[in-house]
Amino acid sequence: MAEKHDLTVIGGGPGGYVAALRAAQLGLDVALVEKAELGGVCLNWGCIPTKALLTSAAAAELARGADELGVAVGSVAIDAGAVFARKDRIVERLRGGVETLLGKRGIAVRAGEARIVEPGVVLVSAPDGSVTLESRNVIVATGSAPIVPDTMPRDGRVVLTSRDALSRPDLPDSVVVIGAGAVGCEFAAFYSGMGVEVTLVEMMPELLPGEDVSAARLLRQSFRKRGVDVRLKSAVEKIEVSDGRATTILSTDDALDSETVLLALGRRAAVEEAGLRELGADVDGGAVVVDDRMLTSVERTYAIGDVVGGWMLAHVASREGIVAAHQAAGRDVRIDYRAVPRCAFTTPEIASVGMSEADARSDGLEVMTGRFPFSASGKAVASGEGNGFVKVVARASDGEVLGGVIVGPHASDLIHEVALAVEARLSWERVAEMIHTHPTLSEAVCEAFEAVGGLSIHSG
Repeated sequence: MAEKHDLTVIGGGPGGYVAALRAAQLGLDVALVEKAELGGVCLNWGCIPTKALLTSAAAAELARGADELGVAVGSVAIDAGAVFARKDRIVERLRGGVETLLGKRGIAVRAGEARIVEPGVVLVSAPDGSVTLESRNVIVATGSAPIVPDTMPRDGRVVLTSRDALSRPDLPDSVVVIGAGAVGCEFAAFYSGMGVEVTLVEMMPELLPGEDVSAARLLRQSFRKRGVDVRLKSAVEKIEVSDGRATTILSTDDALDSETVLLALGRRAAVEEAGLRELGADVDGGAVVVDDRMLTSVERTYAIGDVVGGWMLAHVASREGIVAAHQAAGRDVRIDYRAVPRCAFTTPEIASVGMSEADARSDGLEVMTGRFPFSASGKAVASGEGNGFVKVVARASDGEVLGGVIVGPHASDLIHEVALAVEARLSWERVAEMIHTHPTLSEAVCEAFEAVGGLSIHSG
């Protein structure tokens, strides 16, 4: 006999579990199906564990430079086992938190592989048996998987994906990171902070392709100061594994020897899961097609998160889940991607939102820009973090804020003031009028807005 619910959510990642919780808040009876761990890739093998590791790397770097702050700490030793054990404890704690939230909301959590056999009917297969879930609406949040070309011999020991790297409690003596997007750059930051010899390979002309060029250039300079060997405009021809080590052959004919190779080549949408293609759902470019309600071409069936391609960011998946949950509850909420923050948790951090100056100009817009360096921020300099800048882009005709980028301390937190300006369609003048606490890093954001009109006080 089938279980009956108002809504079934397939996938318990940051899109799926958030959708389930919001739907329950709206009064729906919800079932959530997850084949692996609650929290999905983000909590278990992505966003959260990498940030835990980066915190350890930052602590090591701070200790190495403590003498500059008048503090003598002696030699710095890395306990890799303790670093990874801390990461595991954090993940376990947060995963337990998700489980508790779902339980408090009365959501029926089912473990197993889910497949939609017809609209509103989901078959869940598990080792201990199968169950059929019937509901008026279904939300598919099956996520994505790492891209691993057939020519690259990933074995989980020498040639790794990010998930492999997070699952082993040790550090290699050397690593070649292939791909300089956010994931590749974050792992390069972690490994170099841990004292590992790092080579970062990218086939494009700059790190973080698609982001502000001046921000990427500053990150490249920071990497090189920390000893990272950055290879741009370099494609990987092949990887050879022998005697527990790898040789990476580049298009420049260079051969890079390392203990490990980390593949950070992006991710592909998991469109083959949940049976959407068999149901006739439209798929384009390897991703499920949805409208601004997150509705697929299959009736009463929504898709959210990485499976729909596009941003492939946890916070975007969560917002899409909220939109789909509202739709399932009969409330007309739509998705708007205009003010999505994008962050790379490197050293320094890089965060951006909205349009870059290059994007705006390529769209034929006349823009004004304002830039303020952290080297002129009292709080940043006092904290020993004066490297970086804030840049704001505004439309010349009316001053509306179109976007911005921040490179420097706590950029991933500070970017939200710019994001709010983009979302609310504020002018640079309106934001500049707001009083900011002194001394804080947020003053640099205010001064960047002032700089759009040539009014920055401290930038000279």
